[in-house]
Amino acid sequence: MGSKDANSSASVGAGGGGGGFFSAITSSVKNWGTAVHKSVNGMLDYEGLEVINPEGSTDDAEEEAQRGRWKQEDRDGYWKMMQKYIGSDVTSMVTLPVIIFEPMTMLQKMAELMEYSNLLDLADKCEDPYLRLVYASSWAISVYFAYQRTWKPFNPILGETYEMTNHNGITFIAEQVCHHPPMSAGHAENEHFIYDVTSKLKTKFLGNSVDVYPVGRTRVTLKKDGVVLDLVPPPTKVNNLIFGRTWVDSPGEMIMTNSTTGDKVVLYFQPCGWFGAGRYEVDGYVYNAAEEPKILMTGKWNESLSYQACDMEGEPLPGTELKEVWRVATVPENDKYQFTHFAHKINSFDTAPKKLLSSDSRLRPDRLALERGDLSKSGAEKSSLEERQRAEKKDRETKGDSFISRWFDLTNEMSPTPWGDLEIYQYNGKYTAGRASIDASDVVDVGDSNKSMEFNPWQYSNLSAE
Repeated sequence: MGSKDANSSASVGAGGGGGGFFSAITSSVKNWGTAVHKSVNGMLDYEGLEVINPEGSTDDAEEEAQRGRWKQEDRDGYWKMMQKYIGSDVTSMVTLPVIIFEPMTMLQKMAELMEYSNLLDLADKCEDPYLRLVYASSWAISVYFAYQRTWKPFNPILGETYEMTNHNGITFIAEQVCHHPPMSAGHAENEHFIYDVTSKLKTKFLGNSVDVYPVGRTRVTLKKDGVVLDLVPPPTKVNNLIFGRTWVDSPGEMIMTNSTTGDKVVLYFQPCGWFGAGRYEVDGYVYNAAEEPKILMTGKWNESLSYQACDMEGEPLPGTELKEVWRVATVPENDKYQFTHFAHKINSFDTAPKKLLSSDSRLRPDRLALERGDLSKSGAEKSSLEERQRAEKKDRETKGDSFISRWFDLTNEMSPTPWGDLEIYQYNGKYTAGRASIDASDVVDVGDSNKSMEFNPWQYSNLSAE
């Protein structure tokens, strides 16, 4: 394998570093990566764009485009609307049709990272500092199987929340703390770890694809030794947004750093190559504070990860074997939205407290309508919520008020990320007492009455939706 060091991404895993990825971001769609792509000629206003097919099919490009999620007239209308946004961040400036959504919000998507939280429990129990990073980084990788879904989650309404209980002893709370730019904050805790995240996405629309940059901070504290782990994930690219078969890739580096000791993991997500070559593959090393490789890691983010002790050159140590640390759980067959079993649990009231906050994502009428297959009602409810949010913003400005989140406080801390500085929201600890007060109140249990519970994230309860 040759000598490996933590500062040389080109030496982490096969296929070289992430330089090609970042240069591709600044180029047009047709120059993206090394994936097979075909010109969509003869389609009005589509000349010059590409349909990128990760499976390397030899089907005619126009026929491939016809397999897209939308009808031809839907694509034409949407393309005309979106052309002016090429090169822009479209995180919150564009109203999108519900046909591209899944019945889940971004707050719930944050909670999906808890599916394999048992890996963090193992990291907390582990005495070996390097194996601890193997467990923790495998936890960070595990969510990518769920994140490959090509449907878009709903943007949360300002003040919207999501709670999760009844999973590995975890208490999870997330809240939408800013509307523009969209920002969410989350906190999870059990007897082994504390998870804190401030999430802000930055996007770049490229026509038939979009680059997504995770301008956020994810921090895990392991309780036994007080170890603090900081995570920097790679960017993501969503291909074939308007026509062709939509698919997701996340080429680049994931870095998890033990802020307490200086040890780190650098894992390289291979870009999808010709005929799908390299897709899903992840390779890298656990390094000590002196940036010497200690453990090699390899696998596929949609399947499993394994590890093996290595020498100073990054080669497997004689007498050691490759051991599996994580494997993806079985998933439902032919699920409409490609949901995992855990995603269905997140959407259900099985993971909700008995007395739910009325601001919870599960109660959103547009999400509920989409889950029931009523796209017309979902679209109308989504528009109504967005109008109400705009009206409340206007009223707040008129009153000279500021929105104040309930469970997270804005700090003075600015965290640097590869894609810009991030203002940090900190869990304020009030949720525990707030939840205890709600549980002790005479609020009706969710139970069978959840369908009649009204979604209410609003700051002004008497504000008309008009």
